[in-house]
Amino acid sequence: MQVPRNRKRVPWILVLTLITGVAFAAAGYKPVSAAGSFTRHPYEDGFQFKVYVPEGYAGEPVPLMVMLHGCTQNADDFAAGTQMNRLADEENFIVLYPEMNPAANINRCWNWFSDAHQHRGSGEPAIIKGMVDWVKSHYRIDGNRVYVAGLSAGGAMSVILGAAYPDVFRGVGVHSGLEYDAANSLLEATLAMLYGGPDPATKGHLAYREMGDHKRLMPVLVFHGTADYTVAPVNGDQTLAQWAQTNDYADDGSDNGSVDDNADQTITGSANGRSYTRYVYHDGRGSPLMEKWIVNGLGHAWSGGSSSGSYADPRGPEASRILWNFFASREGS
Repeated sequence: MQVPRNRKRVPWILVLTLITGVAFAAAGYKPVSAAGSFTRHPYEDGFQFKVYVPEGYAGEPVPLMVMLHGCTQNADDFAAGTQMNRLADEENFIVLYPEMNPAANINRCWNWFSDAHQHRGSGEPAIIKGMVDWVKSHYRIDGNRVYVAGLSAGGAMSVILGAAYPDVFRGVGVHSGLEYDAANSLLEATLAMLYGGPDPATKGHLAYREMGDHKRLMPVLVFHGTADYTVAPVNGDQTLAQWAQTNDYADDGSDNGSVDDNADQTITGSANGRSYTRYVYHDGRGSPLMEKWIVNGLGHAWSGGSSSGSYADPRGPEASRILWNFFASREGS
């Protein structure tokens, strides 16, 4: 693997901290400003989750947004930083926040870099899917409008869930994350975070194989900052390229470029003091399928988030609203 030149390096100890468990305190957070109910529930094997039910929920089928926090975070912290609950009140959808069990990773990182947690029916993907089933059994959820998004380790796990459970999730959001099967050891994880992972085309085919009989086109939105020195920006490019390859196969069963990582539309703009470039990628029928947002000057933080949570930057385009609008635009397709 070629190491990119002229890229600022993050200290190795910080990378290992974000992966394994030399714990450090997350920034303090304030209660989320939203009007619905936000309740905690125990799950199996010491895992927990929280569910936000918007004020307007009246028992009709609604979408479900699954939000996966990053290392050192929990549901309250992530909800505060992303302000997804406030958006849920506006748009009337339920939000599920799975929480990593610190006994399984002391720094609360999802174990995306372990093969035991990269497949359907086992490990953390099965646990998160079980939490989705719990929500479906307690609230009326539209099964065609279940989405997953995450930050950092949570972003990497959202990629895994999209590949392992395409029959459950109808869209994937990856903020500062990594491609499918980017690593299978701590050393590989460190190298991938610093310099990028293995060949995205190869990993794209693996993700397609993981889909199995449930294979389908997967809408994917990638967010990454140019100043992310924890998960290098090349990982955003690779995540989009991996999904382009996966969707190429899912489109018609062939590696024929019906979906590729050459943007069909490029849009530049600015929001909340940061400029960005938005890349749009079409499916084989010419309809928008994937997007990649590269935010200039953004570090390892949720773009357009709230400083009331950790790893959130108030500057830049509002990732939460953009994710929701992207998923909502795909409904019925």
